[in-house]
Amino acid sequence: MADSSFDIVSKVDTMEVQNALGQAQKEIAQRYDFKNVGASVDFSGEKILMKANAEERVKAVLEVFEQKLIKRGISLRSLDAGTPFPSGKEYRIEASIKQGIDSDDAKKIAKIIRDEGPKGVKSQIQGDELRVQSKSRDDLQQVQSLLKGKDLDVALQFVNYR
Repeated sequence: MADSSFDIVSKVDTMEVQNALGQAQKEIAQRYDFKNVGASVDFSGEKILMKANAEERVKAVLEVFEQKLIKRGISLRSLDAGTPFPSGKEYRIEASIKQGIDSDDAKKIAKIIRDEGPKGVKSQIQGDELRVQSKSRDDLQQVQSLLKGKDLDVALQFVNYR
């Protein structure tokens, strides 16, 4: 019998990020506490730029954007937000959306599978994803529940389950 397998990936739907950004822009434009503080959130290429005239206001803009991401089903682990920094008369926060699993995190995940997972389960790093193989589908499901229970720095999805 052939081995069963699945892939562990960390991908974010960019359209959902765009939708969350649009919703955040609307809320910021309508809310009373953001009037006359120059609050905005914009998407420029790879970066998401949040601006306001005070550090507390720009943190509130980030909080609104995070709430919209959660509502759209996007994990906050995939949002890489920096710290507020002054730029002229305003404060800014630059954020980006993490796509893929970097090699350090992939090695951590593979070590968890090797150490704590069922015997006979093999994991293999393939670029920015991980392939997990086993003869038993039950072992693969145990690996999935094991990884869901771990507090990792990346948002994981399980795809190509065969």
